[in-house]
Amino acid sequence: MSNRFIPPHGGYKKLLSYRKTEIIYDATVAFCSRFINKRDRTYDQMIQAARSGKQNIVEGSKISATSKETEIKLIGVARASLEELLTDFEDYLRTQKYSIWDKDSKEALFIRQLSKKDNISYELYKEFIETRPADVVANIIICLIHQANYLLDKQLQSLEQEFLNQGGLRERMFNARLKTRETKPPNIPQD
Repeated sequence: MSNRFIPPHGGYKKLLSYRKTEIIYDATVAFCSRFINKRDRTYDQMIQAARSGKQNIVEGSKISATSKETEIKLIGVARASLEELLTDFEDYLRTQKYSIWDKDSKEALFIRQLSKKDNISYELYKEFIETRPADVVANIIICLIHQANYLLDKQLQSLEQEFLNQGGLRERMFNARLKTRETKPPNIPQD
């Protein structure tokens, strides 16, 4: 670890969890625009849950330099928002009498394969999201949410371990100050 007590931060665009949630947000906006009445309260709630999943990763990444605890909380909020969105999509499928794809169905496996490509973005899924029927689109987004949730769970585990190993900002500041004192020669007055 460097001598800096404020570590590099804000690299959220490099996080696969962020890129997944950005796709989920764009796909949710497209889904709601196509299949949910704008006056239905669910329309705004689904879009806001998708947005919260993405934006809390951004905020957590930026605050990470000064508060590991807040970063962990915000990543947890992102995870909870995606869980809310997942339930909304499952509710939609159930109430519309559609089925949810089994995680090992050929359709779900196809979506997982797509996700293994480099530099994934909404463009990779756009044709499917914008042309397929509601049940297919909802199931695609459900697959993406499961992937993002898995990544966020791993990210939370990593952040927890990082906190245990390195501590928080106050602890790093205190240790940096002690280290500085140890390397400075004592201030002895001259006659």
